[in-house]
Amino acid sequence: MNKRFSLVLAPLALLASQVHAAVPADVTTAITDMKADGLTVATAVLVAVIAVSAVKFIRRGISG
Repeated sequence: MNKRFSLVLAPLALLASQVHAAVPADVTTAITDMKADGLTVATAVLVAVIAVSAVKFIRRGISG
């Protein structure tokens, strides 16, 4: 069973390394830019959630 498993995994590992080597630099740059944009959006959403929570907390304290 282990021999069959290794016979399947060896070509897949070779294929994966070849696919990784064929990625153009433009694609890598685009992925990096998307990561930065995603981080910016996630930060904005986190700040908005904190602001809404703070407003609710303050309103609860004023009325209660």
